[in-house]
Amino acid sequence: MTEQGFKRKLTAILSADAVGYSRLMGEDEESTIHTLTEYRKIISDQVKQHEGRVVDAPGDNVLAEFASVVEALKCAVDIQKEIAEQNESLPENRQMEFRIGVNLGDVAEEGDRIYGDGVNVAARIENLADPGGICISRSAYDQVRKRLSLGYEYLGEHSVKNIDGPVRVYRVLTAPEYVGRVIGEKTAAGKKWRRLAYAAVACLIVVAGGLIAWNIYLQKSRRVEPADTEKMAFPLPDKPSIAVLPFTNLSGEKEMEYFCDGLSEGIINGLSKSEHIFVIARNSTFTYKGKAVQVKQVAEEMGVRYVIEGSIQRESSRVRVTAQLIDALTGHHLFSERYDRELKDILNLQDEITLKVLTAIQVKLTVGEGAHVSEKGTRNLDAYLKVLEARELKAGAMNKERVEKAMKLLEEAITLDPEYAYAYSILSTAYIDLLGLGASASPREDLRRAIELGQKAVALDESNSSAHANLAFPFIFLKKFDKAIEEAEKGVSLSPGSAAAYFALGTALYSSGRPQEAIPIFEKCLRLSPVPIHSQALGFLANAYVSIGRYEEGIATYKKVLQIYGPDNLVPHLWMVIAYMALGRENEARAEAAEVLRIEPKFSVEQWVKNMPVSADTRDRLTKGLLKAGLK
Repeated sequence: MTEQGFKRKLTAILSADAVGYSRLMGEDEESTIHTLTEYRKIISDQVKQHEGRVVDAPGDNVLAEFASVVEALKCAVDIQKEIAEQNESLPENRQMEFRIGVNLGDVAEEGDRIYGDGVNVAARIENLADPGGICISRSAYDQVRKRLSLGYEYLGEHSVKNIDGPVRVYRVLTAPEYVGRVIGEKTAAGKKWRRLAYAAVACLIVVAGGLIAWNIYLQKSRRVEPADTEKMAFPLPDKPSIAVLPFTNLSGEKEMEYFCDGLSEGIINGLSKSEHIFVIARNSTFTYKGKAVQVKQVAEEMGVRYVIEGSIQRESSRVRVTAQLIDALTGHHLFSERYDRELKDILNLQDEITLKVLTAIQVKLTVGEGAHVSEKGTRNLDAYLKVLEARELKAGAMNKERVEKAMKLLEEAITLDPEYAYAYSILSTAYIDLLGLGASASPREDLRRAIELGQKAVALDESNSSAHANLAFPFIFLKKFDKAIEEAEKGVSLSPGSAAAYFALGTALYSSGRPQEAIPIFEKCLRLSPVPIHSQALGFLANAYVSIGRYEEGIATYKKVLQIYGPDNLVPHLWMVIAYMALGRENEARAEAAEVLRIEPKFSVEQWVKNMPVSADTRDRLTKGLLKAGLK
């Protein structure tokens, strides 16, 4: 036994994974679970018959080990044969197939679990197998080639994450006509120099088109160092917690950058729909975009256990998406998947990955939750790209020009797909942005248009949490607080893990004169989006503190806003004037008033208070405090 508490050994590993499990679950959850249960029993029974041991069986995966690689491969063949026979009794669309990978490798054994390179290789080559097929590594092939009545096809060398050097992979051929044959191995050697030439050209293309992204990906591919719970910035939630990193664009094309961001955000949105999981908001995880960041760092800074990372690479009309889920506390990969799809099919992939994640971390969804993981979205790629580009424009340093450009893109998206609910919802928020910037030529008309578009979005997709949350804001501007709260609460109920929905609800409650109720809602929002701290949520939280007389907490929170976002942020200074006046600290209040005039020499108390969507009592209190401090 080593000092680390585990021992090393050489063992044969079998890794099996169901194909299309997410699709099957989406179509018929009950029958899929029934089929999976039966097939896992088949696999387990076969493993025992071949003197193996099932090590782990999370979700639709099975990991087993054997003392003999010959027995491991015989077991794999018998599993595929028996499952194929069982599938014949099922309708074609309900059949479930498995990919199997077999490797002979060194592993670390800790209790009943095994870890290490040997397991990683088995999982990687399993992904290369056809549905219903088997792939084996060269180490396994060398042991079984002359011992079993099978044939083999050499599939070449394949890289495996965290493994130095490529792994040679063979497809197992079970048909009688292939017995004793090895296809492709001899010709592979004869083509060595041609492959090298092609590889050199490919390398030049990669260097020219995506060197930076590739380097980032390589940085991410290093061995995972476990996170330390003692160093976490926040306590771990009492439920599975996860951060989804921005997917890396390996193609270097701007268009693929939008796809990467959209895929990450789609997974976040899908996960946030379950109350059984805690998922960090996009605003926080996207601070790591373009950076070589370690899983350990992400987990400790965000206070989560699990991290998802991945990449997208485009080749003509096809894309290759890799996604992996890592348990940051152990450093182990719970899954590592590769998806080769047509570009048009990428819009379905986020739901598939989301369900895979939920299965891997053993989050059990109710039937209703399973149905709500996905939203209607769009099947029009051009409309999808235009909405993503508009989102990027609105997420940057906002001004009238950027908002109007975003609005044009959103209108084009709606023309391409008049049923695209999210496009209507984002366009609705753009009209609110114009009002907030003071750039609206016709505030009354823009507010009417925002309501109209928001209601259209909800009508098109009642299950869209963002549409409901976004609709709360025009109602706040109209001072229809009951409607605003109703829409925001609907957004939270549809996505209990959405920071944006909690922000909408907190804002609606605060604006309606219910600051005490708003405080825990803003605190929830800030935990879901901790880095950078949601500036508006932090500001509203401070406002709520001041509104109920918790002035010292309010001042401390305003100072945090200024520390993060700079001293030229006008609103915190204004509210600190009010808080200091309420505490009787008039000199400090006047100092903050001077800061207000430094930032905005023509500041008008009447104009500022008039535009605030708050109750009449709050408006009167704000006016008196500001005037008493010397502002006009």
